[in-house]
Amino acid sequence: MTVKVRFAPSPTGYLHVGNVRTALVNYLFAKANNGKFILRLDDTDTVRSRPEYAGAIENDMQWLGLHWDDFKKQSDRFADYEAAKQKLMASGRLYPCYETPNELDMQRKMQSGRGLPPIYDRGALKLNEEQKQKYEAEGRKPHYRFLLEAKPIIWQDLIRGEAKFYGTNLSDPVLIREDGVPLYTLASVVDDVDMSITHIIRGEDHVSNTAVQIQIFEALGATPPAFGHLALLKTKDGELSKRVGGNDIRGLRDAGMEAMAINSLLAKIGSSDAVEPFATMEALIASFSICRFGRAPANYDTAELERLNEKLIHQMNFADVKEQLGFGNEAFWLAIRANIKTLKEAKKWWDIAQGDFTPPPAQDAAYLETALQLLPAAPWNENSWGEWTKALAAKTGLKGKELFMPLRLALTGEAHGPEMKVFLLLMNPDTVKKRLSA
Repeated sequence: MTVKVRFAPSPTGYLHVGNVRTALVNYLFAKANNGKFILRLDDTDTVRSRPEYAGAIENDMQWLGLHWDDFKKQSDRFADYEAAKQKLMASGRLYPCYETPNELDMQRKMQSGRGLPPIYDRGALKLNEEQKQKYEAEGRKPHYRFLLEAKPIIWQDLIRGEAKFYGTNLSDPVLIREDGVPLYTLASVVDDVDMSITHIIRGEDHVSNTAVQIQIFEALGATPPAFGHLALLKTKDGELSKRVGGNDIRGLRDAGMEAMAINSLLAKIGSSDAVEPFATMEALIASFSICRFGRAPANYDTAELERLNEKLIHQMNFADVKEQLGFGNEAFWLAIRANIKTLKEAKKWWDIAQGDFTPPPAQDAAYLETALQLLPAAPWNENSWGEWTKALAAKTGLKGKELFMPLRLALTGEAHGPEMKVFLLLMNPDTVKKRLSA
């Protein structure tokens, strides 16, 4: 059996760390098992689905390195959903209902008041043809529900272990809306059957959907795939919202987070593995096992992501960042990489080194004048900074911070940064003289 999984986002917004984690785990599971990964856009909601969101989803996934083996859109498959509808109706598993939302709400309130579970009472099954025609004459269009069987629904979840539901405790789900559009519950199953999906890995908020969908798979004459349900992401403020900004992939990318820092964090939180930076997707795939995920909430912390990002950058070679930076050389990168948290910060140090920078006003002009006089002649080497400061110490009697800090501030404008004995070699001698005399 070839393992085949899918990620099926709705193009109604930008990718968020919550759904990216689902995509990533599916991708890693497929690749760790020499399988296939499908990107399938759940775009049957033609009102809310937008082309710009679809494009953004594809761009974000490519940037993260989640390259799909096949691409599908549900909006191309309405004929397949109609065929499934007719098959389920012919077998008596799909039936038309005419209740309005208000009537259904009233029914649930009455059941709750009587201490009964608020599930659909299957009143539509009692309607005769005359009553159905009367409703349709009134302008009511039917929605369609799936008739659940009362038998136990049991599966061995890849993450949660044995899961069990009873059809009698579940409400017959609506599969087709009044306007004829199939809902996720049906469309997803039809797609999974037609695309030979072997494993479905998604959030634990889909557990009850799985119970229903297992019976839909069976009613369509298909064997249900294996299922795994990931614990949802949590933050310090509680459950991660898919609608709150700040954690969408576009925002994280704009903030300077590296793709592999995001992947490294999302692939490990909620599992027994330690969270550590992975430089390549290949290394992350080799470390992956679905068995290491548990049912405890997965804690997502942007501070942890920032720390991972910093560690990852500190491990990068110039060849890894050359294209992204678009400036500098290996000597520059090795000098500054330990002092930055994002690649965006490298530009500041390039400007400082190359002269597009005005230092703050000097606090000790007399000291800097002496430093200018004792500045070693160019070209400089790795010993030049030591020779310079040694001569300054002998001339002024200063040492430690009082000796070094005025030079650092005058040349870089920063109290902290790269080692000056290395950074000095990146600077033009005329620039250094200009800043000391300024």
